Amino acid sequence: MAEAVAETERTAEKTVTAERKASEAPAGESIYGPCAEVLPLVLKELEGRISSWNREAEQKTGHKLYEHLTTRVKSEESMREKCRRRGLPETPESALTELHDAVGLRIVTRFLDDIYRIRDLICAMEDCTVLEEKDYIRNVKPNGYRSYHMIISCELPYRDLQGNLPGHFAVEIQIRTIAMDSWASLEHEMSYKKTINNRALITAELKRCADELASCDVSMQTICDLIRAGEEKNHESTSCGG
Repeated sequence: MAEAVAETERTAEKTVTAERKASEAPAGESIYGPCAEVLPLVLKELEGRISSWNREAEQKTGHKLYEHLTTRVKSEESMREKCRRRGLPETPESALTELHDAVGLRIVTRFLDDIYRIRDLICAMEDCTVLEEKDYIRNVKPNGYRSYHMIISCELPYRDLQGNLPGHFAVEIQIRTIAMDSWASLEHEMSYKKTINNRALITAELKRCADELASCDVSMQTICDLIRAGEEKNHESTSCGG
């Protein structure tokens, strides 16, 4: 009886695996299906908007809103690997519906307050809806990771996977300070190394560094506030004198 049940389970598992493989995008075809050519356009549209915020802020206040912006469409290989890791079939539906990071932007600021200013600008975009927000600055991860994460859905004049025009496209956005970005880069490098000596010690040191950098971010924000308050006071005095 037990053998019969086991055989039934094996057969069912093989059937599910076969169905999944049958539904997967062939190796020669893009995992993004018909949207493969559209995603770079989605990225370019958002990159243009965010870059314009920086120019406008600098023209208006003399200060940039952020230090630098990096963007990417997740590579075919990386997206397929993530589907496998999540137990999803390697299909356009998985890449663009089940997962939401095919299109990604990272905005790196000098100061903490700028993170939340950018967050508010993103929320104010009329053709974009916030699907998810995670504030790892106020709710720090146990390993010390800090960043502000958003998943948004943008309605843009391109046909989406479902054939809608305008289409809806998910975009992942990460906003962090220079200090947070430097730390995250080092932590990411370590986490992907298969063999590393003294892992526990390095993990503890990384956590300590994360906390120290967070303290520096707060101090830098305080210094920034003092400088800008002084600039505003001098401007008011000059205006009154004129």
